Amino acid sequence: MARIQIPKIPWQEITPEEVFLNRRKFMKGAGLALGTAALAACSMPEMEEIASEGDTETAAQPEAASAELGTADELGDPLNTFEQITNYNNYYEFSTDKQAVARLAEGYPTSPWTVEIGGLVNNPGTYDVDDLKQMFDIEERIYRLRCVEAWSMVIPWMGFQLSDLLEVIEPTSDAKYVRMETILDMEGMPGQRNSSWYQWPYVEGLRIDEAMNPLAILATGLYGKDLLPQNGAPIRLVVPWKYGFKSVKSIVKLDLVAEQPTSLWMAAAGHEYGFYANVNPEVNHPRWSQATERRIGERGRRPTLMFNGYEEQVAYLYEGMDLVANY
Repeated sequence: MARIQIPKIPWQEITPEEVFLNRRKFMKGAGLALGTAALAACSMPEMEEIASEGDTETAAQPEAASAELGTADELGDPLNTFEQITNYNNYYEFSTDKQAVARLAEGYPTSPWTVEIGGLVNNPGTYDVDDLKQMFDIEERIYRLRCVEAWSMVIPWMGFQLSDLLEVIEPTSDAKYVRMETILDMEGMPGQRNSSWYQWPYVEGLRIDEAMNPLAILATGLYGKDLLPQNGAPIRLVVPWKYGFKSVKSIVKLDLVAEQPTSLWMAAAGHEYGFYANVNPEVNHPRWSQATERRIGERGRRPTLMFNGYEEQVAYLYEGMDLVANY
């Protein structure tokens, strides 16, 4: 199957926030209901309405967004607002209350910050995030985020391809997976301190061929600004064809390993959250349907797209696999 890459947009050409906010007023006047909800693993209570079995209600598709650079994804869907993206967050290290995360994370120190890189690589080392941003081309990637809880957003990330970093550190022939780890800070992160049910620190992983796919990025900003703590500052993973919980935040460690990593969610509820976590409308969560999703800021629901709409770019990675058994 052909591999189609999302066009790269140099960070210098990212639409300024004030330009987008002006466009937001136009969209509101045009009838797009923009909510005050928003990001990182799921939706506000009044917008959540998680799909139940047999839910077939879908929303009309929004009007095509302006062709202006940096205002929509490749399907023409407009970006969610900066306010939505930064004020509604799933980040259990701070809180399970999505609307409390931004407040609890405010002022969390994210500089200086280093990432320890090792395992089965020829060039291990400890890298300062500021150095990584100088080493690689920072570009805008407008991606859809699909939460496992059946809501979605469109986000203008800034970052660099994970494959670029892997090429520098040179995985050995024994490396099969990339294992990533979030900071462990019981004092600074009240969610870690107050919840012993999760096996902290947060761990996630990708198969090495997934990590080498050009869609997988390490994000360092959004809307032309550095990431805020609630969004996973200063560096996080973004893999847009997978459910959002795969995109580990605030990374401090990255190792190449031979065995499949056990992620935090696999350890907590492996019967509900598998290693692959590819967006698949035909595989329901045990407690709700994945056939439809709510785009934050829209009324009603829309059909969930296979691989979150990136099927042409990533389906080749899973040829011959049972995508129901390997959820």
